[in-house]
Amino acid sequence: MRREGTAPPGCQRAKESRAGSGADPSGRAAADPDAGLCAITQFDCAILKESFAYIEPLAEKAVAYFYARLFVASPELRSMFPLAMDVQRKCFVAALARTVWSMDDPKALAEYLRSLALDHRKFGVRESHYQLVGETLLATLRKFSGGRWTPRVQSAWQAAFNRVATIMIQAARDAEDEPAWWLGEVVSHERRRRDLAVLTIRTDPAQPLRYRPGQYLNVQVTRWPGVWRKYSIANAPRPDGSVDLHVRAVPAGRVSRALVRETWPGDTVVLGPALGTMIVDDGSARDLLCVAGGTGLAPIKAIIEGLADATGPRPARSIRLFLGARRREDLYDLPDLWRLEAACSSLRVIPALSHEPGFAGLRGMLPDVVRRHGRWHDSEIFVSGPPVMVRRTVRMLAHRTAGEHIHFDPPDALDAG
Repeated sequence: MRREGTAPPGCQRAKESRAGSGADPSGRAAADPDAGLCAITQFDCAILKESFAYIEPLAEKAVAYFYARLFVASPELRSMFPLAMDVQRKCFVAALARTVWSMDDPKALAEYLRSLALDHRKFGVRESHYQLVGETLLATLRKFSGGRWTPRVQSAWQAAFNRVATIMIQAARDAEDEPAWWLGEVVSHERRRRDLAVLTIRTDPAQPLRYRPGQYLNVQVTRWPGVWRKYSIANAPRPDGSVDLHVRAVPAGRVSRALVRETWPGDTVVLGPALGTMIVDDGSARDLLCVAGGTGLAPIKAIIEGLADATGPRPARSIRLFLGARRREDLYDLPDLWRLEAACSSLRVIPALSHEPGFAGLRGMLPDVVRRHGRWHDSEIFVSGPPVMVRRTVRMLAHRTAGEHIHFDPPDALDAG
């Protein structure tokens, strides 16, 4: 279990001075959850989006410059990151883009930044780091702005970063009593296919890893210290605190290959906090449409298990699960789903194959299958799977129901590296 002042195995916590850590970079007290939030105007948001749109095509060079400058200014921060920075750079660009485009939606922005702050705790991020990161970010944006950096642009970005730092610092403070990471023991490892395994991992019940069905977490293996990859939890919470992960090994995927091919019962992994907003509203009475492709089944299965649990009062809701794969052997979890269907009278499991002409069931690409078999205008919709499938399905369903009823993690939220 985590102790104050320690970092996960393989990650050294950077040394820092505690001086000045009681305030955010704007000089406002970070304990005030509203500090800095009124500094962003619609005009500022427009400036941010315009300047970021210019810089985004140069993102690869810009983020390399950002980290080089950051590590020169504070070499001890280098130990908080993996040796290979390719995935980290992509994550940084994705997070910055999402922040910029959410800046005029305070609720969505705050929700995203709070989860980001909780996740960053596992790296040993401290309050005093934010000022250096902010200074380095603004210097990077100025360098790659192509002469478009004006005092007004500088002011907008400074205000935006103050807002980001304030929210993230406060979120980390609110979570101080929770572990930043958990040690988990692999208690079961089942190879469902040559490149796919289902793992069951148990944490210490004395410090349970709390989550809601549909969320995901970061995983680190001992072979690759400092390298984290995201995987959805495939079950509803259990009394023993164990979680299932569905992992497909991908070419050059260091963590996924280790989990599928080099991990055995008794091995230890490190788990980050639960993240993600693909969560069911228990108060809603809308029926559910679930669309899952490949290992995107994992969060959908957790959601269905949670709804099938009859221990709490819930409105009766029918559940339709469209499960897509290329061929019959790719339906790696179908026996478990049939058992779940038998135990849950409101659930119907509907497999669909795209590359097996002789299949007696539904055939075709998953978005097309879903489109042909219902209107879905009165359903709560959950979509998970390969990014292309998710995008196509969401785009198709957006013409049939309001966006607030379509739930999915951004295609870049999960990776299988």
